[in-house]
Amino acid sequence: MIGEVLEMRKGLLASISGLVIAVAFVWLSAPVSGQTGAKWTPPKTSWGDPDIQGQWNSQTSTPLERPLTGELAGKQELSDEEAETLENEARQSFDEAPRAGDPGTYNAFWRDEGKGLTRTSLIIDPSDGRVPPLTPEAEKRAVAERAARSQRGPADTYADLSLWTRCISRGWNGIGSWYSSNYQIFQSPGYVVVLQELIHEPRIIPLDGRPHLPQGVGQWLGDSRGRWEGNTLVVETTNFDPKTSYRGSRDTLKLVERYTPLDANTLDYQFTVNDATTFTKPWTVSRPMRRQTDGISIFEYACHEGNYAMEGILKGARVQEKAGAPSPQQQR
Repeated sequence: MIGEVLEMRKGLLASISGLVIAVAFVWLSAPVSGQTGAKWTPPKTSWGDPDIQGQWNSQTSTPLERPLTGELAGKQELSDEEAETLENEARQSFDEAPRAGDPGTYNAFWRDEGKGLTRTSLIIDPSDGRVPPLTPEAEKRAVAERAARSQRGPADTYADLSLWTRCISRGWNGIGSWYSSNYQIFQSPGYVVVLQELIHEPRIIPLDGRPHLPQGVGQWLGDSRGRWEGNTLVVETTNFDPKTSYRGSRDTLKLVERYTPLDANTLDYQFTVNDATTFTKPWTVSRPMRRQTDGISIFEYACHEGNYAMEGILKGARVQEKAGAPSPQQQR
């Protein structure tokens, strides 16, 4: 009898030990919260919305479109090592001496440190990684604009220069830049604010379902309306000012953005460009955003105060005129 009890106890202990080992193995094998691909639930604001507040950066050397020539042509994916090499080479190129006669531009010190992606284009749809062709209407518009511009000098007036150069607006900027690719997201009940560092422009996005502004009311950054689909913030923007242009689009652009937290330090940011008067079909970009920590801050974009380029471009054009440089018409 005693022997049977001892055997039963041994069996029970063995079963418990096996269970503990199995649980430990599962716990140790599970992805740590915060790792991409793990089942992760973002924190909530005090009023119950997913909390995506903070400072984010989207810099990468991965091109918008898949190149038609060179080492990236025909490739859809890169290895992690290839992506890192591409990023490092792009950054090192900023410290190279400019060509003769070229004054150069910002070196690597002034530019954001990015992250190479294993994709060869930021465009994920269409599958060829390219912006779709322009519509016949947009082609005619582009030809007419080039013809009109060819009748003028490089800087006849300030109106010949871009809104960005004039420090008026960067416009909606989902692609970022090699510098100041920083964004800060704020939330309050019923609103999300996305502040882009370039020309310090905030987009105030209501979440209460209100309609867009009347069709004739255009704005530099468009008129945005947002909603939550699970943990994803979906933002639809219309009413772009006719003077704005993203890859040739005009005020007919309808933009759909999706901000999805993947882990504590990564937002999957995607946007889809819909403009049937400009592109033959919609196209979608995916560009991850990385949380900025360690005291990194968004700086004031003091554009007007330091806009020496604007004055220099106009003054240089006047010097050329006095020197008798031929006009575009005389060069024909």
